[in-house]
Amino acid sequence: MAKKLRITLVKSPLARNPKHRRTVEALGLKKIGQTVEHKDSPVIRGMANRVSYLLDVEEAK
Repeated sequence: MAKKLRITLVKSPLARNPKHRRTVEALGLKKIGQTVEHKDSPVIRGMANRVSYLLDVEEAK
């Protein structure tokens, strides 16, 4: 079974770098407290790493 990442938006992307706002949107996050699950891949990890100061990332069970 493939690993999954649970990504939660914990800070607002407003008034941030426009590229970072688009990265948060591309992850599927719109509201603070919203959580999404993605397959663990280098692409998703890189996106989450770029905006890590806005997110809480953990491995899903």
